Amino acid sequence: MASLVENLINVLSQECDEYETVLELARAKTPVIVAGDLDQLSRITEEEQSHADRLQNLDNMRSKVTADIANVINRDVNKLKLKNLIELLDKSPAEQKALSEVYDRLSAVVHELARVNNQNSELLKSSLEMVDFELNLLNSLKAAPETANYSGSGYSGGTLGVTRGNFDAKQ
Repeated sequence: MASLVENLINVLSQECDEYETVLELARAKTPVIVAGDLDQLSRITEEEQSHADRLQNLDNMRSKVTADIANVINRDVNKLKLKNLIELLDKSPAEQKALSEVYDRLSAVVHELARVNNQNSELLKSSLEMVDFELNLLNSLKAAPETANYSGSGYSGGTLGVTRGNFDAKQ
């Protein structure tokens, strides 16, 4: 059991290192989003993706180790949480302390990453709204509103600001 817990601590520590790297990338994205530098944003996103792939592999490893631990202690793997496992390790204070520390570290990093990602998401939404507003403004300037111009044969369907070179002297 001790080696399984050490494996779990090792995997969680690696996960935490990866999340810290992703957190730094997310923080680096904030000024890039504000500046609207799409090339740099694309590079950061690609780097994040490579870390996400590593995190997926680590998560699979963590799930396997957790399943092995649950099997050894005769617990349901779906109900075994890290907090529960930390409490169960009261007879192994060194492992309990190490697991608790890595759990706290991982929890803090994930919460901070969620906060930064939410902030970046809001910045991206604002940028998209501004682009949408500018596009609507440009489109509205291109197409002038229709007016109720009539000719001798009926509605001419003219638009405001559009000149046809003919001056209707009857109006």
